[in-house]
Amino acid sequence: MNIQYIHPADQLVMFMQRIYDKGLTTTSGGNLSIKDDEGNIWITPAGVDKGTLSRADIVCVKPDGSIIGQHKPSSELPFHVSVYHMRPDLQAVLHAHPSALVAFSIARRCPNLDLVPSVRKVCNDVQIAEYDVPGSDALGEKIGKVFASGCDIAILENHGVCIGAKNMFTAFQRFETLNYTANLEVLAKKVGNIRSLPTDSYRISDTQFHTKMDDFIPNTHTSEELAARRDMITLIRRSYKMGLFTANHGTYSVRLADGSFLITPFNFDRAYLQEDDLVRVKAGMKEQGKTPSRAVLFHEKIYQKQPEIKAILQAHPVHSMAFAVTDAAFDPRTIPESYILLRDVKKLPYDQVYLHPDVTASEFSPVHPAMIIENSCVVVTGNSLLQAFDRLEVMESTAHSIILSEEVGDIVHITDEEVEDLKIAFHLQD
Repeated sequence: MNIQYIHPADQLVMFMQRIYDKGLTTTSGGNLSIKDDEGNIWITPAGVDKGTLSRADIVCVKPDGSIIGQHKPSSELPFHVSVYHMRPDLQAVLHAHPSALVAFSIARRCPNLDLVPSVRKVCNDVQIAEYDVPGSDALGEKIGKVFASGCDIAILENHGVCIGAKNMFTAFQRFETLNYTANLEVLAKKVGNIRSLPTDSYRISDTQFHTKMDDFIPNTHTSEELAARRDMITLIRRSYKMGLFTANHGTYSVRLADGSFLITPFNFDRAYLQEDDLVRVKAGMKEQGKTPSRAVLFHEKIYQKQPEIKAILQAHPVHSMAFAVTDAAFDPRTIPESYILLRDVKKLPYDQVYLHPDVTASEFSPVHPAMIIENSCVVVTGNSLLQAFDRLEVMESTAHSIILSEEVGDIVHITDEEVEDLKIAFHLQD
């Protein structure tokens, strides 16, 4: 989806609805604005339910200060104006009060940007803006000061977050990513000692293999391929709604009968993916005119080494990732379903998936259908897309249960003898 062809008012409605539906703002909280090429500031209104906004509710503030619309502009208009004044290169401002970022706001500190590589890439810098009265010119000056320094993200003391960007999708991407790492840091502290990535190590994931592949032109689209595209889109959208993906991170692939596979594209908004956005990869070549996920080489290696695997899901569900960014072990011997589906989950070093994809691909087996990659992602496999998705859901649910149990009592895992009974009853391979 190319949002530059969508009217600013419609963009504001679209993104505010996403923010509200994901529980990242309240009925009265938060505001968005877009500055168009004529210098008009389109902004969400004051006192209107954020869950039911329409384009008619959006207010236009002209460069001379005159207002067009049936409502008053947001009371936070002064700091939006201040950001645009300090940073003429920015054309979108997002302000909201999601619980995790408010937690950092009231503690007056910034979230850790080095827990997973995707965060530092999207949110390069975050600074604190001093507290002042909401809607005041003084608050606008304090937020503007942060942006004048070149920073695009400000944690507002006792208030929330303000994010600027070249367009509203990028602002939303930064917002969702920052909120993700804030939640991840809070959860990680519950399970173990946090292990951050060393400085600049996130650059290891900047492989360019996906952009250098040769093209091929598919002559036909079998019914098998079309069904796989349909089913992948259904589960990708579900994954985004469930918080297993963020807007720009998370990779699914499915192997086809001819040995080719379909994979999610690079740098596409996961919430709006269509069947024709998916990229077919065949014999080391990519479908003409498309760019596959950065993870394409890793997925290709798994399919080459593991013929029984038909689907691979690479995701960042926040409870499971709490184990990826700490020294805590993830043990799925909690309830029978968890062990039956996940078996023994290995934790592999962060750089192995990028520097040694062949070695990592060899680690998967019926006994090890899922992996945790330190400070990177979780990877689950299956003999079908649905089985792999089921494993991803169960992994996240299991991780959530383990974290919740810390407040209940000591975990009692299924014993070795009970595990052997499960292997016999459900014909599990050793």
